[in-house]
Amino acid sequence: MKLFSLPAGYWLFSALLSVTVWLPTFPAQAAGKTLSVLLTTPESALDPAVASDIATLSINENIFEPMLRYDYLARPLQLRPNTLKSMPEVRDGGKTYILHLQPGIFFSPDPVFKGRARELTAADYAYSIRRLYDPVLKSPWLFMFEGKLLGDEQLRQPPQGLGATDPRLTIEGLQVLDTYTLQIRLTAPDKNFPFILATGATAAVAREVMEAYGNQAGNHPTGTGPFVLSEWQRSFRLVLKANPQYRQVIFQDQPGSDPAAQAMAAALRGQRLPLVSQVVIHIIEEQQARVLAFLNRELDVLEQVPPPLAEMVLRDGQLKPELQQQGVRLSLFSPLQTYYVWMNMEDPVIGGYTPDKIALRRAIAMSYDSAEDIRLMEKGLAIPAHSPLPPNVLGYDPNLKNPVPHDLPLANALLDRFGYRRAADGYRTLPGGQPLRLEMYSQANTTGRLRDELWRKSLDALGIRISFKTDKHSEIIRASRLGKVQMTEANWIADFPDGENFYQLLYGPNTGRANYARFNLPAFNQLYEQSRLMTDSPERRRLYQQMALLMHAYNPWIPRIHPLSADVVQPWVRNYQHHPVELTNWRYLDIAPDAQQNLH
Repeated sequence: MKLFSLPAGYWLFSALLSVTVWLPTFPAQAAGKTLSVLLTTPESALDPAVASDIATLSINENIFEPMLRYDYLARPLQLRPNTLKSMPEVRDGGKTYILHLQPGIFFSPDPVFKGRARELTAADYAYSIRRLYDPVLKSPWLFMFEGKLLGDEQLRQPPQGLGATDPRLTIEGLQVLDTYTLQIRLTAPDKNFPFILATGATAAVAREVMEAYGNQAGNHPTGTGPFVLSEWQRSFRLVLKANPQYRQVIFQDQPGSDPAAQAMAAALRGQRLPLVSQVVIHIIEEQQARVLAFLNRELDVLEQVPPPLAEMVLRDGQLKPELQQQGVRLSLFSPLQTYYVWMNMEDPVIGGYTPDKIALRRAIAMSYDSAEDIRLMEKGLAIPAHSPLPPNVLGYDPNLKNPVPHDLPLANALLDRFGYRRAADGYRTLPGGQPLRLEMYSQANTTGRLRDELWRKSLDALGIRISFKTDKHSEIIRASRLGKVQMTEANWIADFPDGENFYQLLYGPNTGRANYARFNLPAFNQLYEQSRLMTDSPERRRLYQQMALLMHAYNPWIPRIHPLSADVVQPWVRNYQHHPVELTNWRYLDIAPDAQQNLH
């Protein structure tokens, strides 16, 4: 997960400004409780169809609602109805889904509704899915439906004069049967389709809001979720308040066998969500500032303690004694996340499928020292990545090992063999004799600068000259989607806990969307398409192994690490647990009434 570029109109108001959204009084059961949290990168437009960076997705999942969501405490993961009355009716061997919505769910107030209560209907979900096909939005989430909905070629290439969201354009795969019933028909059974119905990209938006605000719809988030946006100082601070229109949602989730989860379920059972009146969200990009804010009790939770600063809160892998004495709690968690470097396969210098281009990328991959990275940069809070798949994702193979070793002598010999010769200054040239220069994008913060030096050291050992272009994360991804970035580091967090969600990042037809590397290998594409039709099984894992080996053979990626998240929680916070897929747990968290905490 992942930030993609937005249509030009979304960036017209990118300067820091404050947007205040009208909001009535919040529910009485949540009165007076404030949860203070942080996000590590700036938010983009709050529109489910286009947003895919972690910060914006975190906010969106509290404002907008998909039809299904995950049980908070169940392990293994379990889906449950969210806005539906019950789990989907599945027919035709998994090709047809009948979805019955709960009546009486309402969008939060917006001037567009002219003072009327606006009820959520099946047509809203149909419209929201159709928006993913809108070519103007260039939605990064289209891969979840493209080619799967029966008749969706009509949405991909609408008849002249009609758009994908035009109600006059009907398709067999997406039909509103009545006010509260939606029917979705697929071209073939899809084992992961229920997961897709739990993603934020399928959350409901109101047509009249989207059409009224046009390119600025992402500045007017209007959903049916537990919170509404109350204050917005861009890239600095946002405030969510409990949604006064939110239906009565009583916690009924079922925990697994973990005693801590069972105790949490007992404390939550029967309570109405959300439990706090507001969530104050601080955007803090600098790592030291995040840790200091937590230690100063300005934050209630610090998730994923920055590894380079782990010694500020940890000692020998344990919480420091002085923090333990204060009642601070440590939670260790393995997120479904992969960090990697991608290289643009369409770039004239580093891209291409000829042996000399493969040799260049292979040598760069061999210069990467995973052990040094984990020791120096991650401070031990990571494990090496051998494929795109992190542990605990369906399809993960613990026996698969990266066949590309860290080996500087071999990398140098490989470059010599394919004509990348050293010039008088010690730096290499291209096989034709022109200077070899690489450019790597990195984030304009302390972490970015440290990583730049690590890569400079690695490539200096190969005689490869590299320069670094720093920018905001959102701008890097925007340029990446346009194919203007040669190479950069990235990470992906699972949208759903299946290997398909990671391997789609290398699927050729996803070029320009989730496939930043623009990797388009027919053999890989064929294996991916075949694997999509299969459930988790030894046969599918064999296909995944072949896909991983093709990735290593052509090196569009250098898989780096899977992080281990050290989360620290203030003593007054109740019900904290890190969910493997959902990005936030804000609706479940409570603040002890007698807590001696700072004023937020």
